[in-house]
Amino acid sequence: MMADMLTAIVLIDTDAARIPEVAAAIAEIPGVSEVYSVTGEVDLVAMVRVREHDELADVIADRVSKVEGVLRTQTYIAFRTYSQHDLDQAFALGLED
Repeated sequence: MMADMLTAIVLIDTDAARIPEVAAAIAEIPGVSEVYSVTGEVDLVAMVRVREHDELADVIADRVSKVEGVLRTQTYIAFRTYSQHDLDQAFALGLED
């Protein structure tokens, strides 16, 4: 099912005093699968998973960017997913040969 989903990683700068409220509001948006508070140059990272390319604009530009307390977003579209789970399955099938 997840194979035909489009994934975007959204880096979010927020009003520092509102990080928990902003994260909770973003997590409620349909299409947002996870929101992480992180250290570093941004305050939050959201994972957005949708079926259609057009939905990315609906979720990110029309919903995430307009949450009160969001100052800036930067979006990265995932081309290919690599995960330990996928690697474990490949090795279990003997594909390393």
